[in-house]
Amino acid sequence: MAIHEECGVFGVFSKNSVDVASLTYYGLYALQHRGQESCGIVVNDDGVFTSYKDLGLVSEVFTKDRLRTFPDGNIAVGHVRYGTTGGTTRSNCQPFEVNHKKGKMAIAHNGNLSNALELRDALEDSGAIFNSTSDTETIAYMITRMRLTSPSIEVAVSRALPSFEGAFSLVMMSAQKLIAVRDPRGFRPLCYGITEDGTYVVASESCALRAVGAEFVRDVEPGEILIFTADGVESKKEHCNTKDKRTCVFEHIYFARPDSVIDGMSVHEARVKAGEILAKTYPVEADVVIGVPDSGLDAALGYANASNIPYEIGLIKNKYIGRTFIAPGQDHRFDQVKIKLSPIKNVLAGKRVVLIDDSIVRGTTSKRIVKLLRDAGATEIHIRISAPPFLHPCYYGTDIDSEENLIANHHSVEEISKLLGADSLGFLPTDALSKLIGERAGYCSACFDGDYPTSIPTDTRKDRFEGKIGKIETNH
Repeated sequence: MAIHEECGVFGVFSKNSVDVASLTYYGLYALQHRGQESCGIVVNDDGVFTSYKDLGLVSEVFTKDRLRTFPDGNIAVGHVRYGTTGGTTRSNCQPFEVNHKKGKMAIAHNGNLSNALELRDALEDSGAIFNSTSDTETIAYMITRMRLTSPSIEVAVSRALPSFEGAFSLVMMSAQKLIAVRDPRGFRPLCYGITEDGTYVVASESCALRAVGAEFVRDVEPGEILIFTADGVESKKEHCNTKDKRTCVFEHIYFARPDSVIDGMSVHEARVKAGEILAKTYPVEADVVIGVPDSGLDAALGYANASNIPYEIGLIKNKYIGRTFIAPGQDHRFDQVKIKLSPIKNVLAGKRVVLIDDSIVRGTTSKRIVKLLRDAGATEIHIRISAPPFLHPCYYGTDIDSEENLIANHHSVEEISKLLGADSLGFLPTDALSKLIGERAGYCSACFDGDYPTSIPTDTRKDRFEGKIGKIETNH
């Protein structure tokens, strides 16, 4: 697996002044799987914003001493990031903050605008100056422009929203309000809950609500704008049902935590279902079923249940190392796979093994895992993948932007199996995706089938903003 993470957003609104920074810290910690490059928190204390953001994991950036520098407040927004648009620099850390003549705004974004370059070009032609290479700054700029002629931030957001094409789940705050927004197609998840003391919490996934003691209320609807104030929650739905729903199916396959529920569907149950489908589609005689930690484990359980082949823990993951895609190059990725995963020889030696993983991109990591199992004594290795083959780029927040590097574009399934050193290989059929999340739920599977719900960007390079701006370092 070599897919880069999504981002995670988190927001808090309390009627009283409390330690919202620590609450946000725990929420971001629960969302760490969605982004491990950088993180940030902005606290609102009666209209005064205090922020800190930097490269690194939540626990590294926000030490006890750092958290003590935040005042109590009643609103906060937080973000964990893996960048799909823009580089890994401190200037791209979120949340972004904006000061304008009508007040302040802080914004955190999960997703990717497919028309970001066009919007940015138009803004720069009109005199706008950017300090980062992130499309989130473009979103902030558009909303701020609308705010200057709008009676409220929620009206400004509503007026700016039709300009955005692609994926955007947003959490933002003004001096007095917390705003949650989900794009009209609902590409990326967003939900909210409430604690016993009446504090509202917004998060990318429901697992982060539980982490801070909040009870899940509901998902934010595609196109919905939620406004949290001292008077409660207001919903604006003028953009709902304006587009067909296209939630990213890969959220259920890989991105989200298994204990999360997205749009009413358990992520764990979706992955177990994928394993069951694989067992029925690609049966094989074997002695043991194992999964690649962590996102392959639930599907492995489903495969074992449907095939009546015993399920075992065959690979142990070092919990203190990031996922393999954090490595800056292929050589480092090889080293990290070996450090990250350790086979249990007693489970594998002399056994015919079914190995379940969530995807194959370039094949580099999968080949290394097969070698680990061979070295541990596995006599046969049958790989089953709980996603279809990646064939197309993603423009909505998943870091798949070049067909040249996708192994399935250059080799048949049988050829890939041989290249990986496996005895057989099977991918989840594309037509089985609907069974994972329910027939009624619309989903995006463009990275598998090329059925894009928006127009394709004219410039798809990851560094498409780099020529427009130098590498700026900030004080955050």
